[in-house]
Amino acid sequence: MKLIKISTDLEMTIHEFPEGRRRDADGVPAMSHEEQNDYLRKLIGNHCRIYEHVMPERLYTHLKMTDHPTNIPGQCVSMLIDEEGRLKPNTPNLVGSYLYKSDVHNQPIVGNVLFVGEEWGDDGIDFCGVEEETFKLLELELNNMIMAMKATTEVLK
Repeated sequence: MKLIKISTDLEMTIHEFPEGRRRDADGVPAMSHEEQNDYLRKLIGNHCRIYEHVMPERLYTHLKMTDHPTNIPGQCVSMLIDEEGRLKPNTPNLVGSYLYKSDVHNQPIVGNVLFVGEEWGDDGIDFCGVEEETFKLLELELNNMIMAMKATTEVLK
């Protein structure tokens, strides 16, 4: 399953979610929880030490994503950001900020953002890749937002 990264320069990239539950032939997880978190922090970039789980309102009201885990892993979508992003030299993320309603409360999302899925795990809710049907819709909607934002940015230059 996949995740989506949106950079501060409005570039979207698709990445495989680092599955930690898969097991090798000896029954050992392919990736530890720590390795999984390291991978996600590196994708966010800018020396991210801890990521924050964000459930931006417009992701659910405008893009119509599911805001709570279901029996289908990855059907619920949320956003991961750098917890300390506003303390670092960083550029606002227009997509993340819009979805987070920064225009209403003036608290922008800065740095790169990741869109990941959620699922019920042994200890509660875990992150996972985004389920395929949900992924296709999310990718389309985010592409539309990016095109509109790029066009608007060009006009305003």
